[in-house]
Amino acid sequence: MDQIAVENKMQLGQLLLARDIVSQEQIDAALSEQKEKGHRKLLGELLVEMGYCTENQIASALAQGYGVPYAQVGPKICDPKVLEILPREFLEEHIVLPLFKVNNTLTVAICEPANVFLIDEIERISGCKVQIVCSTAKDIKATIQAYLPSENVFVIDDIIDDEGLEDFTLIENITQDISNLEEVAGQSPVVKLVNYLLYNAVRENASDIHIEPDDKKLRVRYRVDGKLYEKMRPPHQMHSAIVSRIKIMAELDIAQRRLPQDGGIHVLMEGRPVDLRVSVMPGNYGEKVVIRVIDPHKMLYTLESLGFTYNNLQLFRKVIQAPNGIVLVTGPTGSGKNTTLYAALSELNSEDANICTVEDPVECNISGINQFQVNQAAGFMFSNALRSLLRQDPDIIMVGEIRDENTANIAVQAALTGHLVLSTLHTNDAPGAVTRLVDLGVAPYLVSASLIAVVAQRLVRKICSNCKTEYEPAASLRKAIEKSGEKGQKYYRGVGCKKCRNTGYSGRIAIHELFVPDDEILGQITDGISLKKLRNLTIQKGMVSLEKDGIEKVQAGIISIEEVLRTTQIGI
Repeated sequence: MDQIAVENKMQLGQLLLARDIVSQEQIDAALSEQKEKGHRKLLGELLVEMGYCTENQIASALAQGYGVPYAQVGPKICDPKVLEILPREFLEEHIVLPLFKVNNTLTVAICEPANVFLIDEIERISGCKVQIVCSTAKDIKATIQAYLPSENVFVIDDIIDDEGLEDFTLIENITQDISNLEEVAGQSPVVKLVNYLLYNAVRENASDIHIEPDDKKLRVRYRVDGKLYEKMRPPHQMHSAIVSRIKIMAELDIAQRRLPQDGGIHVLMEGRPVDLRVSVMPGNYGEKVVIRVIDPHKMLYTLESLGFTYNNLQLFRKVIQAPNGIVLVTGPTGSGKNTTLYAALSELNSEDANICTVEDPVECNISGINQFQVNQAAGFMFSNALRSLLRQDPDIIMVGEIRDENTANIAVQAALTGHLVLSTLHTNDAPGAVTRLVDLGVAPYLVSASLIAVVAQRLVRKICSNCKTEYEPAASLRKAIEKSGEKGQKYYRGVGCKKCRNTGYSGRIAIHELFVPDDEILGQITDGISLKKLRNLTIQKGMVSLEKDGIEKVQAGIISIEEVLRTTQIGI
């Protein structure tokens, strides 16, 4: 059996070499790694994991080697009825996907074309002659999940066009009788409208959906790139049915209208899961609904993609490799603090590290990391969750937020006892984290002994690349820039186009302030230095302020000077 395994490895390696996908040195490195790990991973898995090639390149090479077609399967490439030929448990366990059946020949996508025993088993269960195509395990799993979603997951791909919204006028006299609301909420126009709103929110990269009733109108707004804009105005009479439909999806009480309710919805879009956090609040004209869109696919950033300057990126990478201490990310709500922490955790994630998080709530699941969600109703708060977590033998701990004295002191003690602790605080700048910890009851000498870095950040909108144009800013703007000690040569802005909804902006990037205290600053912290003096000292020692980092991105043509003025204190 071992000899067969070796031959398969050599065959895959030769196929990849013939296609100039990998080099012999890379194959040797992967085989060496495989030997050290005791044959726990296949050669192809290691080559992908080490970044030498992609899953698609592996599948394509295997297909060529075994003389079978290669296919990039997706949620809309197979016949849904054919999926029923094989049991769901079999599909998920062996990662196989029936695509279509012609006469008595069943075409199946698999990721292991060499597994003749699996092919024989498919023929036995299906009673058909089997023809195989090779695909990636990731594509097969995503397609299976799209057609056979888990319980309580709504598939919202099959959506209506804008013109289809005319059907909503069919529901004009919606009764207020609670007993009828669940029935009305299940009617096709209401279902389609809610699906339409959810689908487009994900597609347009909205972070929140606001459904707001007024006296005689109903307004739906999306928050995109930090700003709200009106998406549509459905018929006012549909409000109760829309809210009830959302409550049903979120498993809330549709009969309760006088108290706030919170829940969650799990949907699938294009085969990938998207989480929706629902908040319902009673108001003067009915219940207002806010839905937070959490798309894990868009939250898993790398550190390179967050907007760090080269020097800040190298320095931040260095500090998060420290064996112990506290690294804090600060900024207002919605400034991307959790995204930065997730990117750092993804970089630190490895087989030899026990990484644990305590969050409220868990916004993004990361494979290989132990994530725990606080439960206020059950008394499972940040402080006692963190205390319990220390008995789980962690190497790296992420605390969603340091909110109180107990959490702050436990986090400091964890850092002082050999753990790397990452967390967030609400402060205006990076040096302000020091005074905030002291205000929370942490002794200055403990702050000095545990703190290794603070990142302050803001999210700013990027200029739309489609309508970006050079312009001459007003004299007041130039004066604000010169006041900061910088002189820009060229300035850009977006004039507005269809792609950016005539805003001139598309997407966001972070501006940063990275504070890494040296021995002198740590000594000053122990002595109780004031915030103003601490900030002046850090600037003297070379810390790039939020304002200066923003100006550098203005000069690079990435953001506008107006965005820097809006998010920092420059010019004030």
